[in-house]
Amino acid sequence: MENPPEITGEPTIVYFSSVSENTHRFVQKTGIKNLRLPLRTSEEPPQVSQPYVLCVPSYGRPGGAGSVPPQAIKFLNNPANRALLKGVIGAGNTNFGELFCVAADKIAAKCHVPVLYKFELMGTEEDVETVQEGIKEFWIQNSLYPVPA
Repeated sequence: MENPPEITGEPTIVYFSSVSENTHRFVQKTGIKNLRLPLRTSEEPPQVSQPYVLCVPSYGRPGGAGSVPPQAIKFLNNPANRALLKGVIGAGNTNFGELFCVAADKIAAKCHVPVLYKFELMGTEEDVETVQEGIKEFWIQNSLYPVPA
């Protein structure tokens, strides 16, 4: 009997997390395959080869200027990475008011993809479960799993 083909199109989260590690802790709790962007902008970001969802925190600057982490901008400035982006998850702090998760909103608008979810700080267990189920469903609805041969 032949071994089944390896499934390579599993849901993937690419994420940036600052030294606070809040976004990192959240992504790790989901158990979803993931790739962390470098902490320093001097490091080259990875190039992805499969569809992914980007998870980013927002920085609280007046008027939302500078809210998108520069590491995420550098990663998305690569056209190959940008082309495989399928959705965005925002991390933030509700103290930012109307600017809560504004980085996710900005990236989604610029890249023409949906904001899939927003959570505060490192998220709750309910947030984790919602993202786990939501990404699986999103992958199925958008036919992001590989087509069987």
